[in-house]
Amino acid sequence: MSAPSAQGTAGARRPSDARQQEPAVAAPPRRRRVAAWIAIGVVLLVVGGIGGAIAATGQWAARDALDPDSAGPAGTRALAEVLRTHGVEVEVTRSRADAVAALEGAPATLVLPDPSALSDDAVSQLADAADDVVLIEPRSRTLDLLLPGSAAAGFGGEDAVAPGCDLPEAGRAGAVAPGALYAPGAGTTACYPVDGGFGLLVRDADGRRVSAVDGRVLFTNEHLADDGNAALAANLTGRHPLVVWYMPNAGDTDLTDTDPSLGQLTPPWVSPVMVLLLIAGVAAGIWRGRRFGPLVAERLPVTVRASETTEGRARLYARARDPLHAGDRLRVGTLRRLAGLLGLGAHASAGDIADAAAGRIRADRAAVRGILLDDIPRSDADLVALSTRLRDLEEAVHAAVRPERSTR
Repeated sequence: MSAPSAQGTAGARRPSDARQQEPAVAAPPRRRRVAAWIAIGVVLLVVGGIGGAIAATGQWAARDALDPDSAGPAGTRALAEVLRTHGVEVEVTRSRADAVAALEGAPATLVLPDPSALSDDAVSQLADAADDVVLIEPRSRTLDLLLPGSAAAGFGGEDAVAPGCDLPEAGRAGAVAPGALYAPGAGTTACYPVDGGFGLLVRDADGRRVSAVDGRVLFTNEHLADDGNAALAANLTGRHPLVVWYMPNAGDTDLTDTDPSLGQLTPPWVSPVMVLLLIAGVAAGIWRGRRFGPLVAERLPVTVRASETTEGRARLYARARDPLHAGDRLRVGTLRRLAGLLGLGAHASAGDIADAAAGRIRADRAAVRGILLDDIPRSDADLVALSTRLRDLEEAVHAAVRPERSTR
């Protein structure tokens, strides 16, 4: 009858008393949270600024591939400097109108990467204004337009091959690894043969020479010093005192149905900055996601005593009618306390604890193992008897280990 009265007393407590007994949990200061978010914003701005600075400096140090102003691996500044050293003027133009204007007057060589943004008429107009044309990134359309009957024919690999033709410029240059291969049309001189294709096509007609070669493999800063690449590049492009190097772009077009992509419309630094911001945002989310803050105490209307929890669990065991499980829980508690009394480690097995307890109180080892391990309670009476023997065993060990604290 004591349990109901205890519950009634607990239930009759005033809410104000319960609130007075609750521990005060201090919320983290607001200024700390604000400072954390400010720090995150500063980090994002710093990372974005660094990315923008890298992109801004990179666009001058390493521009598009085959660009004579680029010092990057895919640029052609080294070739432009070689030509200037030999007295050849190199003029870089980035619009078709400037290229045509530069080609008027003195004999000049037009160096032309793939002009995908120009129509056939515009490409022909450029080529007609030059004395020599060197195609350093020829595509099928440009080959067929300026070297009739010629076409792409695969790739030549990385092994250097001899010129294999009577062209003086190729003979003075020697062997090169040609890169892309081309099939020659009628009236076209072909050099550097590899598996039925050729790495260099040259056609002289009407006092004008048109050459086609893979400039990405032979003329770039990364490969110019290999084999005879530098000599071949200088021989093909330096035949006249002026070289007009036209760098096509998407904005310089005479086509009416071109739709530039989003990347072409935005400045070069936008994409790397967006990537850096995304990485920084993910890192900040992971960093903040792992910090869930302090534990929050649940506000209970009443204070529940530990004895009530024990009694409730005992009623559940009794209702389940499982004395074996209840006995195991009693044994686990007893074994844990005995291990502490006997000075055994946390990883000591139940058998070791039982043997140590038997040796300490000079009892039969089998009898102690029966109490702690082997005996199976099959009824409530067996469970009560097991509980009594566990308590007596623990008291005996306690008296043997600490006789000054023994109640016996």
